Amino acid sequence: MSLSGLGKMEAQRKSWGFDLNAPTANLEAGRMRTKAKSNRDKSNRWQKDLITGIDDRTAVICVVGLGYVGLPLAALFARKFRVVGYDINEKIIDNLRKGISHVDDVPDSAIKRIAGKHFLASSDETQIAQCDLIVITVPTPLMEGKEPDLSHIERAGQTIAKYLRRGQFVILESTTYPGTTRDVLVPTLEKSGLQAGIDFGVAYSPERIDPGNAKFGIANTPKIVGGISPSNTDVAARLYGTIVEQVVRVKSCEVAEAAKMLENIFRAVNIALINEFSLILDRMNINTWEVVEAASSKPYGFMTFYPGPGIGGHCIPLDPFYMSYRAKQFGMNARFIELSGEVNDFMKYHAVKLVKQGLARAGKELRHTTIAVLGVSYKRDQRDTRESPAKKIIEEISAQGAAVRIFDPLALRIETKAGLFESEPTLRDTIAGSDAVILLTNHSAFRKLETTNFPKWMNPHPVIIDTRNILSSWPTEVVYVGLGKGGVQEG
Repeated sequence: MSLSGLGKMEAQRKSWGFDLNAPTANLEAGRMRTKAKSNRDKSNRWQKDLITGIDDRTAVICVVGLGYVGLPLAALFARKFRVVGYDINEKIIDNLRKGISHVDDVPDSAIKRIAGKHFLASSDETQIAQCDLIVITVPTPLMEGKEPDLSHIERAGQTIAKYLRRGQFVILESTTYPGTTRDVLVPTLEKSGLQAGIDFGVAYSPERIDPGNAKFGIANTPKIVGGISPSNTDVAARLYGTIVEQVVRVKSCEVAEAAKMLENIFRAVNIALINEFSLILDRMNINTWEVVEAASSKPYGFMTFYPGPGIGGHCIPLDPFYMSYRAKQFGMNARFIELSGEVNDFMKYHAVKLVKQGLARAGKELRHTTIAVLGVSYKRDQRDTRESPAKKIIEEISAQGAAVRIFDPLALRIETKAGLFESEPTLRDTIAGSDAVILLTNHSAFRKLETTNFPKWMNPHPVIIDTRNILSSWPTEVVYVGLGKGGVQEG
């Protein structure tokens, strides 16, 4: 072969990525390929072991955070696996050990059935080291400036990192913005010195708890699962497949996080729409409730939402601000999404305005009056007061000089910036000597409310503010104000 022919071959090899004059570079590339294969082999081994443990039910699961999400999940897992329920709240742990549940959807009988057998409630963080799969279900609230507070996730990650070992698997269920699992949780866990995806697994699977929903629970609600890699998705899907009817696999934890944001913000936006619509119709003296009923007769393309004094719970009031915060980090202003949060927040102040309007019609001012608040939980027939609009409404009424009493057949107390308010023993005790009654929660018990005695028990010129369209009639002596009903109406 001629020298020119050799030159052509060398040039062709270089074009293919070979450098005959750089043996060191080629050797290093080979070493990197060998290392990558070794890492894959390591992760494949522990992932196979985990799947075996899931399939034969020998895997041990730890649920970190035993609140409204964690306890129902732990109770369900305990039907198939040994479960450690870890929480830093000693009172919760003590009660669970006695068979006492603090979550409406988990009866005491369910705890007594699993306690000491398949379920161990513990505040001892070292128990985490004994578990194979760790599920984080901690709160994700907002800070004062409406920015995400991920401190609970970070602290959970720090605690887990102290005991993290090769072959364990960590799943985040807490509602949060896209990127939290990979950008916040993973770096926290890797402070253990182990590498995510190689030494241990990580996935995100958003909780879909709807407190008080008798039709849909964890088992029959589809479960979204997205890992930091396809193989990590497989492990998490295999785990949840043991307790739920349908697992929905997605390509990444970011897709799973975004899906949770979307389904909650969808509700927040539509609730904000009907809230703002009701404010407009009030000015026109049109009853929003009648408008919604008429519109809902359309058999397609319409979904029913109702106005109210604000929204509560652990997700819907917060998620617009979580997504808006994340959008700004990518140079976007989520104006529409953020506005929905602002409109829903405004309804709390609107409810206070309705109290003042009703009192004014009765010839009174808010200051030095007594206001009876009926219902302080955020949701019908539940005792959960998280993010309840009642908190801000009570605070505003108190700040403007009125005395407040509360009555709720389920939520027996509520903590506010104006102090701790405890429910009066009876409805009559609550409204006796009051100037106005405001209905904030549509409990079933309030649907049967008999208002004929209200004028006898209340101060002269009584006022009723109905923010939930609970009452269909009221005494003629009462000034009635209905949110979304077109203004102040007298009996």
